[in-house]
Amino acid sequence: MKCLAIGNFRINLPIIQGGMGVGISLSGLASSVANQGGIGVIATAGIGMQEPDFFSNFAEANVRALRMQIKKARALTEGILGVNIMVALSNFADLVKTAIDESIDIIFSGAGLPLSLPSFLKGSEKTKLVPIVSSGKAAKILSQKWLNDYDYLPDAIVVEGPKAGGHLGFKPDQIDNPEYALENLVKDVIEKVKPLEDTKGKPIPVIAAGGIYTGQDIYNMMQLGAAGVQMATRFVPTVECDASDAFKKCYINANKDDIGIIKSPVGLPGRAIINNFLRSSFAGKKKPLVCPYHCISTCESKTSPYCIALALLNAKKGNMNNGFAFAGLNAYRSTSVIPVKELIETLQKEYAQADRQQTIAAALDS
Repeated sequence: MKCLAIGNFRINLPIIQGGMGVGISLSGLASSVANQGGIGVIATAGIGMQEPDFFSNFAEANVRALRMQIKKARALTEGILGVNIMVALSNFADLVKTAIDESIDIIFSGAGLPLSLPSFLKGSEKTKLVPIVSSGKAAKILSQKWLNDYDYLPDAIVVEGPKAGGHLGFKPDQIDNPEYALENLVKDVIEKVKPLEDTKGKPIPVIAAGGIYTGQDIYNMMQLGAAGVQMATRFVPTVECDASDAFKKCYINANKDDIGIIKSPVGLPGRAIINNFLRSSFAGKKKPLVCPYHCISTCESKTSPYCIALALLNAKKGNMNNGFAFAGLNAYRSTSVIPVKELIETLQKEYAQADRQQTIAAALDS
């Protein structure tokens, strides 16, 4: 695989492990991926929920937990580490400032356009900024805004398609529409940011995400011009993933028909493994809900059938009767829990095989 360049970072393995909350990708998984040459990512959504004072001291608990997870990951790897900070988080600014203060290598930010993200750098050149978008239009608007207001262009852009797990940046009728297939989105984003690259003489690598599962998938995206890929679902059934064994078993035991689209309490469609907890919410059974802090700015806590943050935390801990697992479209393909190192080796072999097949096909055609 080709080396991925993000600013002054050279990533030998052009794979970014997607950020997964609540507590699914923390220091354990992130450091393991970084040790294999990829980019390990700590998810900040609900990161402080296991702190003893979370409900009484929301802001400080999250900042403290983020600092701790970054320091733990740094102690376990000399590789490249990132954090995923959703724009929709009500404590977005605190988490961004904390990550920069801890000299994190890269901030990935989506679930809304992070229009003000460069303002937090305050002259720092260490941390790179990578927005996550779902269209070429969004990539162009954000990049132009950053250029006009901060004389700064994204260090890379992740474009996430509708096959991803978790919250999706698409309307329900767009999710299965071929027009919004990742292949089309990748080409669209590359086309939209090219003039801005030329203006500043700064490359903006485009990273493909959403439904990428095999080395063949990685090869296909890079053939389209993507500089790398982001993968999340494939990293859940790994030994080092920070989720409980019960959470990982949900992936292994899932059938294709178990994976569906839900309407999240935060107002977005999301892809998850449908279980009894979700079925009861579909039936209108409201769970006891106490909202100690409005953690997601778009959440309608007064009318929500459940607290999504608590549901995801329960799932992370293995309490699936009171929670559920977000998952990408291909989660049902998981068959066993393996070490990250073995997964990476498998992806590299699959990529090499795809490359050989393409070379043979090209030779036959000539």
